[in-house]
Amino acid sequence: MKHQKYYTFLQKQILLLVGLSLIPGLVYVIFGWIFDVFYPAMIWYGIMIITSLYGLQIYKEFDTYKMDEAHLKSWYQKLTWFIYVMFSAWSLIFVLYVDHDENNLHYIAIFTQLGAAVVASSLLISDKKLFVPILLVLMLPLAIYFLLVGAWYGYVLFFFSLIFLGVLIYTAYNTNSLLQKNYFQAQHDVLTGLYNRRYFIEYMESMNERLMENNKLACLFLIDLDHFKTINDSLGHDIGDKLLIEVSRRMEHYVKESHMVARLGGDEFILVSKELSKEEFHSSGECTFAEGLLHAIRQPYIVDKHHLNISASIGVHQLNPSSVYNTNFIREVDIAMYEAKAQGRDGVIVFNKGLEERVERHLTVEQKLNHVLEDDTIKIYYQPQFDRDEELVGCESLMRWYDCELGILSPEEFIPIAENTGLILELGRYVLKETFQNVHRWNEKGKKLKSFSVNVSMRQLLCNTFVDEVDDLMKTYFPQKKSEQKIFFEITEHVFAEDMEKVIGIMNRLKKLGISFSIDDFGTGYSSLSYLRLLPIDEVKIDKSFISRLSDSTNDQKMISTIISIAKNFDLNIVAEGVETFEQLVFLHSSECDVYQGFYFEEALPQIMFEEKYVFNGQPLQ
Repeated sequence: MKHQKYYTFLQKQILLLVGLSLIPGLVYVIFGWIFDVFYPAMIWYGIMIITSLYGLQIYKEFDTYKMDEAHLKSWYQKLTWFIYVMFSAWSLIFVLYVDHDENNLHYIAIFTQLGAAVVASSLLISDKKLFVPILLVLMLPLAIYFLLVGAWYGYVLFFFSLIFLGVLIYTAYNTNSLLQKNYFQAQHDVLTGLYNRRYFIEYMESMNERLMENNKLACLFLIDLDHFKTINDSLGHDIGDKLLIEVSRRMEHYVKESHMVARLGGDEFILVSKELSKEEFHSSGECTFAEGLLHAIRQPYIVDKHHLNISASIGVHQLNPSSVYNTNFIREVDIAMYEAKAQGRDGVIVFNKGLEERVERHLTVEQKLNHVLEDDTIKIYYQPQFDRDEELVGCESLMRWYDCELGILSPEEFIPIAENTGLILELGRYVLKETFQNVHRWNEKGKKLKSFSVNVSMRQLLCNTFVDEVDDLMKTYFPQKKSEQKIFFEITEHVFAEDMEKVIGIMNRLKKLGISFSIDDFGTGYSSLSYLRLLPIDEVKIDKSFISRLSDSTNDQKMISTIISIAKNFDLNIVAEGVETFEQLVFLHSSECDVYQGFYFEEALPQIMFEEKYVFNGQPLQ
């Protein structure tokens, strides 16, 4: 299909052609009345008027934003007939007047024919399929006339007319080629030759109008290559560029003429289906199409003797008349694509309102996280821990967040967002300082816990300033730290996926400051006996998911017994979190678990309530 601007340019020429035909044509009618060729001139002018009215009708029919491909092709056929008839009429008047040399009308006819040829080469310059045959229609009758003069100057003029025809065609052809080249460069991606973002935006503007006008549907497919940066970084940008070109060719071959393919930038591509009726849309199967496209992209590549494999994450979004004026269609299909990445990549996700609501909430949480400390909406809660005799031995400090708009947010919701955005560093500093300050205050009043735990994210642990920050806190609140009170930093098993040498070095520096380490959620992630041997840890916390299934699963019972046995062999303290029933407590007690934490004993409490119940007015502390 030709570009929308191409049709718009041709439409603008209709009014010029009508004006340049009717006004000079009226002069021919006047000459016809004066020199006794009035009736033939009137018949010819009538043809021009009828043709002009037809052209005006074509002009009014055109609406690039509401005409689909089939309508545009039909309109173009009508335009072609109009142009051929209009310029053929000028050749007709030339034949009619050129024999009237007694009144020198042949000079006017010759000049007009030359002028019409120049007009044709100028106005039709955007379409060589039009200007070449039209120039032949105009110039060949003139050349034949010169040839039939029968005098030597006639042959000279015949030769000159052919040269003039060649010059017009050559000039129009070169100008057309330059226009096409400039337009192609403006609308296409330099590397892959696919349409670019600019063309895509223009295309979507016109498609939205057509969908509304024709009550049809369409589908967007946003494709982002998985781990493409790894290929760029490891093999170089030249290999990456060649891979992008090959991926582009595969997509073009897969979609053929059914979709418009564009490269938005980097390793991100977008496909737009043709406008479809509801029946066609539902029978087309957008998910099946996307899965097929994903399969085509997954096939191995050979680029400069490198055997490469790559996958993609694809977001799918339906466009329909009820949503065409929603300018967020790129954002919505982007949401679906990133959901595919979040679910492990190499997959297809279709956008829906539920997904949109989750993403909106995610964004809202992220925005509000930036202000939680200054708004004082993050609070520190403490959950007590008990020994085998059900005596209070310590507590774990936990973050809780209540927002007047979002309500109560669980740490499972906002902690991952804080880690991804880096806000966990600021939140972590706050929790450490508040916890150290409160425990110091309790110690000053003679209410000393045997231990207390603080959760530390991997991003915190690996931060260059973290050890110094902990050192400053220790000097401020525990300058004379005694070994009988342990400070545990709880880290998750994700530590095993990091640079182990670096992690061990940081942990050893912190242990010199008096910090002990506990592996949180043990048994759910990257657990390994070799890691237990290498890492300087002092405690493991059995994940609550194992505890909750104790009464239903003998496998979980065996798993817990195994974890406790392994920990004992490494002389590690064992904490069971999520203890909620007496039966769970009995099993853990019989398995020789050391410390218990969970709703069976107490939920996490605000600082004031924890102090009232367990520090100042509760049972005495050791």
